[in-house]
Amino acid sequence: MRALPRLLINTADIELWPADLLRARDSHDQRALALARWVLRRKSDGRYLAAALDQGLVELLPRWQAGLAADAALRALASAPVLRGERLPRAHALPVHGLEARLAGLGLDADAYAGRTGLALVAEPAWLAFAGHDRHARPLWLERDAALAWQRMQAAARDDDIWLESVSGYRSHAYQLGIFARKRARGLHVQDILAVNAAPGFSEHHSGQALDISAPGEPSAEESFEHTTAFAWLQEHAATHGFAMSYPRDNPHGIVYEPWHWRYRAAA
Repeated sequence: MRALPRLLINTADIELWPADLLRARDSHDQRALALARWVLRRKSDGRYLAAALDQGLVELLPRWQAGLAADAALRALASAPVLRGERLPRAHALPVHGLEARLAGLGLDADAYAGRTGLALVAEPAWLAFAGHDRHARPLWLERDAALAWQRMQAAARDDDIWLESVSGYRSHAYQLGIFARKRARGLHVQDILAVNAAPGFSEHHSGQALDISAPGEPSAEESFEHTTAFAWLQEHAATHGFAMSYPRDNPHGIVYEPWHWRYRAAA
């Protein structure tokens, strides 16, 4: 029998993580995580909220439901055993609610940005598959088909003595909003931030189909990656596995050249 897939289950405000993929941050968390199946984690800052044990939920943060759409997370928790079956459907997209208002609060007009760049809002998937660990030993989450394709592409590259490392995969709207908000708080202007970061909600990483790739000894997300044998291998073989570089030089979206950023697109 095939091993059951490991999933990140996604809701608007809260993620459900397999407990064994998380590190305890204090002795209280350590005891709960040792017995838990799932941990409810706040998307905006990664804070652990509650642990799901066989006996029920254990609070890790007092009044953890305050200000969050907790009911959706509790419903997702109740359906988690179904999602762990061997035959998994492709994840449906979560609704995009309130994102434009949050962007406006940071000084960004979503409609104007979409019109200027030709990019559209990207919905998050309702669940993502574990695709191994990235170069920083963090769990890498991708959409189901993208996760399988990445693992196969990595294996094919190894057969050619090429080592591909993932730098990052799925990122939530909340994570990207946090990056944007912190930079605004430091006094950076919107246009300066957008020169190096896609607007929250418009990043391909939200889809779970995109990942940043590097090679051993190479810095993360640097143009120098284009001079590596790993990049040369990707140029020749990535399309075979369904991956394409999203932002070549002079791309129509006005995004800087990113030889490290590749997106999976399933065959039609």
